Amino acid sequence: MIKRTILLGAAFFLMCMTAQADSSMAFMKTGGRTSQPIGHYEFCQAYRNECNIKSSDDSPAHLTPKIWNLMVQINSQVNAQIQPATDMDIWGKAEVWSYPTSVGDCEDYVLLKRKLLNESGVPISDLLITVVRQMNGEGHAVLTVRTDRGDYVLDNLELRIKPWNETSYDYLKRQAANNTGAWVSINDERQLLVGSIK
Repeated sequence: MIKRTILLGAAFFLMCMTAQADSSMAFMKTGGRTSQPIGHYEFCQAYRNECNIKSSDDSPAHLTPKIWNLMVQINSQVNAQIQPATDMDIWGKAEVWSYPTSVGDCEDYVLLKRKLLNESGVPISDLLITVVRQMNGEGHAVLTVRTDRGDYVLDNLELRIKPWNETSYDYLKRQAANNTGAWVSINDERQLLVGSIK
């Protein structure tokens, strides 16, 4: 299954390389500082060293076949390895962000993928926890990987890695690229376009 996914990923990577990388919609537009999710705040109390990493390099990662294959492999591996469960089921309370071992919710999937990709050489400044709203109105978290070919989303609800602007989510906020403890708003212009058509 993972080999098939990697082959599909390689085919998609070739399509990405031929697509226009300079499309303004390929990159999320972020706004100013915004509130930190309570789950991330509490996570930072337990993992302080992960929430005070600052970076002056604001250029996104160069998307190579090696990086793409890592993204595909780790996304598939974590989605297969971790079984979905709510924080209430696991911890008996809401909004606990933690590294999963066998079960977890969306933030836990994101944390593990982020950790594994960073350990494989992808800069932490390009691995951003992102909060979105699903079409049914429920909150959700995904991992955004910033690249020079656009922003890509690793999601426990989706087998394929997609460009952020090809997902159906309403993007609310994400970690700042220059500070793992700070959050910035996302100006999701796709929602404005949809609203203006109605």
